[in-house]
This record gives sequence, C-alpha cells and structure tokens, in this order.
Amino acid sequence: MPAPLAFDGVLYFPITPFDAAGEVDLGLLGTHLESRLEHRPGGVFPACGTGELHAMSPSEAARVVQRTVEVVDGAVPVIGGAGGGVATAKELAVAAEEAGADAILLMPPYLVSGPAAGLQAYVEDVLSATSLPAIVYHRNNARYTTATMRHLARNPQVVGFKDGVGDVAAAQDIVLAVHEEGRDDFAFFNGLLTAELTQAAYRGIGIPLYSSAVFAMLPELATLFYRAYTEHDEPLRERLLREFYRPLVALRDETPGFAVSLIKAGVRLGGLPVGSVRSPFVDPTPEQTDRLEALLATGADLVAEHATLAAGR
Repeated sequence: MPAPLAFDGVLYFPITPFDAAGEVDLGLLGTHLESRLEHRPGGVFPACGTGELHAMSPSEAARVVQRTVEVVDGAVPVIGGAGGGVATAKELAVAAEEAGADAILLMPPYLVSGPAAGLQAYVEDVLSATSLPAIVYHRNNARYTTATMRHLARNPQVVGFKDGVGDVAAAQDIVLAVHEEGRDDFAFFNGLLTAELTQAAYRGIGIPLYSSAVFAMLPELATLFYRAYTEHDEPLRERLLREFYRPLVALRDETPGFAVSLIKAGVRLGGLPVGSVRSPFVDPTPEQTDRLEALLATGADLVAEHATLAAGR
C-alpha cells in the first residue's frame, strides 16, 4: 500500500508561466516555486487547474512537473495533474511518475461523460499505467457516487477525494462511506473555487484540507488565513473573508475562467512576468486589473496589521 500523503500547511497550486512566445518558461516557474516555498506550503500541485493543465500538451505538463520536483527537492509532497481522455491521462500519469511526483490529482475526462461504472473504469484504467497513488477530483462531468467511492476506496492506490461540486450532503455521505471501508489514511479536500470561503463548512463534515489558489499570488495572506482556520481564530478568519476573499470572489465571478486568470494576473502584479493565460481564458481588463491590485494591497495591509498586533502582544 502507498504511504499516506502527509499535508501540513496550505496546499499550493502554482501557475504555469509562459514566455513572450507563449512557451512554458521553466526558469520563471522555478522562481515562482522558490518564492512560495519560503512560506512553507503543505504540498505543491503543479500542472493542475490553476496551472492550466487543460491548455498544455502532455510533454509541456511533464516538464512542469519535473521542474517542480527538482525545485521542491522532497520538502513537501508534489502532486502532478492528470486528466482528459483516458490515453492522455495515462500519459500524464506515467510522466508524473517518471518525473518523481509523489501522486497524481486525477481530473475529469474533458468533453465526454459516462455512467458511474464508466467513471470507475476511467480511474482504474489510468491507475493501471502507474504505481503512483491518486486523488480523484469530483467536479463537472466526473461526479463520483457514494457507491463508486466506496468501491475505489478498496483500491489502496486511491488515496484521496477532492470535492469541486459543492453538494455538502453528498460529500458527507462519501466521507462516511470511505471511513466505513476502513480507510483512515484517506485525504479529503475542498476543491471549490476560492475554497477559503466554504472551508469552515467542509471542516464540519470531515474534509479538513483545501486548495488555495490565493497562495500563488499572495502567500502571506493565504498563510495567515490558514493559521486563523487551524487555530480557530474566528474573528480573524471572518475579517479576512469579509475584506479580501469575498470581494475576490465577486471579481472572479465577473468573467468565466477568472479563477485562474486573476491568480496569474496577481502574480504578474507581484513583479513576476509570467505571461498571459492561454485561450479560451482571457486576462482581466485594465479596469479589473486595477481592482485586483487594490484588493491585493488590502490583503497586504491585513497581513502587516496582524504582524504589528502580534509583535505588540
């Protein structure tokens, strides 16, 4: 059985930098990773949703995962993205294993969907190509039933479940079913967009981990929120939600794809020229970028204020 994945800290989903010619920039990726590792993430998930896996070739994604493994150098788990058509997903899984990743995050098969038995077969077919453990991503056209997750929990190679649907009752049922299969090593993640906004509810149903795209552009604030969350500092957690995360969600919801585009724009605003998003995503308009910049300044002020208060105690 694979060793349990241990995540202690914010789960970091890096963006994928592109150069002026639109090619993957591994040098900038290394800089992006190194600057965030200083903030001690609990795990790194390259070439996943925030990293635009949908827009990269398998060879590009493989290079991104390999570079991430080199930079992280065993400090925390590295979970590479895999998904799309079953042949592509298998190719990505094999490449992640060859790159030295610790596991894969198995995303949905794009464009097509099938019954529960077909989704189960998809997972098992991809895993037949690799010895890596996998976290399955419950979202869009990959919606796992309780019965399917109960079955998959009997496979020691399936080590986690990430919920991106938002049906709390269904997620609770899956948590209970996996535990009933004796899997106390299973990792459960909240994978909703800007998950900080819903994480208090998810913790209540036994899903303690969450994705943080914000960590990619403002790690100090994402870390402060994580500390408030884990230490049950409800006044601080709610203030961060009110003054930063809720306005960010309002901006995010203005344009499809902004769950990724805003993060990449935020990294650019931080001084790293990581390029634009690939189509069909679009970059924020100048006016939206100005609002994002103001919001990031608010976030930085919140971090500075909390540091000043903590120093005075």
